[in-house]
Amino acid sequence: MSRVLDDLVALLSLESIEENLFRGASQDLGFRQLFGGQVLGQSLSAASQTVEEARHVHSLHGYFLRPGDASLPVVYNVDRVRDGGSFSTRRVTAIQKGKPIFFCSASFQYEEEGFAHQLSMPEVPAPESLPTELEIMQRNAERISERVRDKLLCAKPIEIRPVTAHNPYDPAPGEPVKYVWFRADGRLPDVPALHKYILAYASDFGLLTTSLLPHGVSIWDRFMQVASLDHALWFHRDLRADDWLLYAMDSPWSGNARGFARGSIFNRQGQLVASVAQEGLIRKREDWQ
Repeated sequence: MSRVLDDLVALLSLESIEENLFRGASQDLGFRQLFGGQVLGQSLSAASQTVEEARHVHSLHGYFLRPGDASLPVVYNVDRVRDGGSFSTRRVTAIQKGKPIFFCSASFQYEEEGFAHQLSMPEVPAPESLPTELEIMQRNAERISERVRDKLLCAKPIEIRPVTAHNPYDPAPGEPVKYVWFRADGRLPDVPALHKYILAYASDFGLLTTSLLPHGVSIWDRFMQVASLDHALWFHRDLRADDWLLYAMDSPWSGNARGFARGSIFNRQGQLVASVAQEGLIRKREDWQ
């Protein structure tokens, strides 16, 4: 693994400080607040560590309550709500400065046979034929604020290759649809739960900004206040986060300073491995211009 991927795995591993109580470090990615994907991945990690290994997470539903501080660790308190015959339910509260910044419920289930069907994966170019998001950023370095330029132009643990041609540094109105390939930048251990933590972490990249596409604005515009309000994630099968995954995103609605977006995540074999939905704040702040 690369050093930055090693750091991400360590970030998601958590320190057990008491029964049902965990602590995770934070990372500063240059956003105005703590990156929501970090809290998603760490919350799932905390919940999973209180469930028997044979039960696998199949859903997570959470709300972001307060902006997190990237300079401080996060404490995760896990409530073991129920362990039934087939399902286990956990409630996780993420805490900073004595106050909850996020809470979620996660459900786990034994493997079980059942009816099966899925949507077909969109036909898109292979990831090898596309530039990376980092390369696109480097081409637009002069457009990026000096305050966050160093954080954005460094090596990343998640390699992202956009399929659809939207330039966030020179936005123009377009359809609220986005496709990106992504994977961990290096080989990961054969630990199925870890691959799901990393998918939860990566699922917050780019999803909400799909709702900005029809309006010709970007998260990097100084007058835009963009923040996740909630996040739902369903896991449909085991996956490898270190192999290419296609994230197909669309936004069917925005209004009242909120945007709604949903995503389907496929592996290279065309199997639907996860589904995502999110609503977030997309507010134009005249006082920020």
